[in-house]
Amino acid sequence: MARGWESKAVEAQIDEMDARETSQRAAFEELTPELRARRERLDALKMSRARTLEQLERTGARPHREMLKRTLLALEKEIAELS
Repeated sequence: MARGWESKAVEAQIDEMDARETSQRAAFEELTPELRARRERLDALKMSRARTLEQLERTGARPHREMLKRTLLALEKEIAELS
């Protein structure tokens, strides 16, 4: 009997997630092409920033760290301009 309740709860969560994704997708499609491009650019910059931070944490070579720090500053500046 407990399994029945668990599977129903999981099914409800999946349905809720699908509904949320559908509404988010619809909201995204309603954006103007300019706003959509801006949001996509901002998402790409945030992913690049996360990747740069990860590399910065792992590297020990001073010249590479300096290059990554400059890259990080440039990414953060562009993110701030788009936000």
